[in-house]
Amino acid sequence: MLLGFLVGIVASSLSELSVAAATGVAFVRGSPGRTTPSMVLVGLLTLWVGLGGVPLLVARRKGNGPVRDFGLTLRPWPDLPLGVLVGLGSQYLLIPLLYLPLQPLIPNLANRLSHPAQSFTGGAHGAMYILLGVLAAAGAPVVEELFFRGLLLRSLLKRLGPIGPRLAPIISILVAAVAFGLAHQEGLQLLGLTAFGVVLGILAHRFGRLGPGMVAHTAFNTAAILTLAFGH
Repeated sequence: MLLGFLVGIVASSLSELSVAAATGVAFVRGSPGRTTPSMVLVGLLTLWVGLGGVPLLVARRKGNGPVRDFGLTLRPWPDLPLGVLVGLGSQYLLIPLLYLPLQPLIPNLANRLSHPAQSFTGGAHGAMYILLGVLAAAGAPVVEELFFRGLLLRSLLKRLGPIGPRLAPIISILVAAVAFGLAHQEGLQLLGLTAFGVVLGILAHRFGRLGPGMVAHTAFNTAAILTLAFGH
C-alpha cells in the first residue's frame, strides 16, 4: 500500500520532469505558466498507475473484487444529491472558512490558492482543456477514493480496531486525509485538501461505500474547473 503511494508520487514527478526536459520548460509544480498540458496529462496518468493499480491488485489477490473489498459502489439515492451538496459545500463554504483567518497573514491568498488549478490546466485550450477537466472531474474521484478511502482507510480501520470503536475511525480518517493532502504536493493547499479528505473519510465510513465520496469529489473538482474556466 505504501509502495503504491510512493510509486505513484515519484513516477508522477519524474514523468513531469522528463516532459519538461524534453520540451525545454522550466517546470515548477503549482506555478501557472511553468507547466504544459502534456506534462499535466503524463503526470496525472502515471500517478494513477500507483494509486489505482495497487487497490486493484489487492482486490484481485484477495479474490473478492473492489466492490466487496473497498466498497466501490454508487447508488443514485442518496449518493448523488448528498455528494453534490457535500462537494459544493466543501468548495464554497468549508475551504473559504478555513483560510479566512490566514487572509491578513498571507498576501494575495486567494490567487495563491488558485495557482494549482491554473497549473493543472497547463495553459490548455479547447479539446485538451475539456480532456483535463473530464479527467479531474471523473477520473480523479474514482482513483483517489479507491486508494485513500477504499484501500488505505479500510486497512487503517482494520489495524487500529483494537484501540476502540470511536478512536480507531477518528485516527484512520485523519491519517487517510493527511495522506490525501500530501499526495497533491501542494504546501499552501494542504490544509484545505486535508479538511476535504476528512469529509470524504466521514462519508466513506458512515455509508460503508465510496459512492457518496466519489460524487462529492466530482462536484468539488468540477466546481474548481468551471470557476477557473469562467474566470471567477
